[in-house]
Amino acid sequence: MLQVTRIFRFEMAHAIHGYTGACRHIHGHSYELHVSARQVNLIDNYLPAPGFVMDFKDLKHLMEPIINSLDHKLILSREYLNNHTGLAELENLVTWEHEPSAENILTFIRLGLQKTLPQNIELHKLKIYETKNSYAEWVNNK
Repeated sequence: MLQVTRIFRFEMAHAIHGYTGACRHIHGHSYELHVSARQVNLIDNYLPAPGFVMDFKDLKHLMEPIINSLDHKLILSREYLNNHTGLAELENLVTWEHEPSAENILTFIRLGLQKTLPQNIELHKLKIYETKNSYAEWVNNK
């Protein structure tokens, strides 16, 4: 199976409502996101011209709006804001209906990207590093 992966980096802050650890407080991360795509009809031989599964630049352009919606934002759940009402007027605040955990960030990215991929390309894997040593991963096992 051939696939291509492009790495994206962005800065984002969040807090997790209902969590008893330190992540219940607003804090930020320098995220590293790996996005892997593959052809729907897998080829076991050389690819015809131009020889790409997908152009890396095309993947970058598809990801730009998604990354821009996260980069340098504070993402909080509606439930978190209901319990911390003084934060609702922050300039860079984005409100989600769900908690902005690494797993839910991957789901947000997956749902957004799958809408824009060409018909012959499918998302194979997403991996997001929240720290150097910790990541969440989504894998398409079809």
